[in-house]
Amino acid sequence: MDRSTLKKRKKKRSILKKIVLMFISMLIIIGSYFGFVAYKAYDAASSSFNQLERGSKSKLRAKEITVMEDPFSVLLMGIETYSSGGKGGRADSLIVATINPRTKSIKLLSIPRDSLVMVPNKGSNDKINHSYNYGGKESTIETVETLLNIPIDYYATVNFKGFKQIIDEIGGVDVNVPFDFWEKSDVGGKKLYFYEGPMHLNGDEALAYARMRKQDPRGDFGRNDRQKEIIEASVKEMVSVKNLLSLDDIAQHVGNNIETNLKISEALGVQKAFIGFDTSNIEKLALKGTDAYYDNVYYFELDEIELENIKEQLQGHLNHTN
Repeated sequence: MDRSTLKKRKKKRSILKKIVLMFISMLIIIGSYFGFVAYKAYDAASSSFNQLERGSKSKLRAKEITVMEDPFSVLLMGIETYSSGGKGGRADSLIVATINPRTKSIKLLSIPRDSLVMVPNKGSNDKINHSYNYGGKESTIETVETLLNIPIDYYATVNFKGFKQIIDEIGGVDVNVPFDFWEKSDVGGKKLYFYEGPMHLNGDEALAYARMRKQDPRGDFGRNDRQKEIIEASVKEMVSVKNLLSLDDIAQHVGNNIETNLKISEALGVQKAFIGFDTSNIEKLALKGTDAYYDNVYYFELDEIELENIKEQLQGHLNHTN
């Protein structure tokens, strides 16, 4: 290998590292996705780009934004289709990220899947994860905009079942299991056992680990943490030296299982705007509420006062007024 080629490769790895560090905890999947695909599999990235029917601007925006200059938001949706045979599905993991390039700060909000909210496409209240079944990503985006009264500028959907392929391709992931439990595999219903402490998981095990909720004393919140852990562990493996030779295959699997309306040029623009980003400027927010049952169905009823507080924080971070 000549010196010029080596220098180019080091430069690419340096750019990749910056992108991954910027998106870690914010757009963990999008960050890894664009970090890899922008340089190694442009075709896979192009196939994942999917503009919304509404166009590039939220109806809550007076004008289009520029990601290098204007505060913007992203909705990450983990889509579950295993219980519906691949049809319809539910948005079982919802994370809202607001990003302010002016202050180089990020706010993250996980929305509990059982939250009782107004679903505009249904015309009545329902669990927020059911919103996906009433019009896909468009419906879920509108539901979140209605709940938080902020524009959702960008989205990314991740098919967790398809994500198994990625995890197997990178050789599995390492996690720290919080307690002993078991969960059925989505293939054949086989029981998979997990034991407290460090474990290495393959794709099937990782999906079961991320799915389990009923045995977790923290319910939805514990499950959300495990899903984030799986995603972060996946990114860590993706950027490891051993997986550089499999980059094209990994990128292809990523391209097959992720949809987003964030263009590569925009992602790289954000990366430039966040040079020197301090991870202490990432703030994690949480919605509070109480358990509720209606017609023997469980819901998470949001505390209205706390919800208003969260809305004000996100609106302020986006410099958005209604």
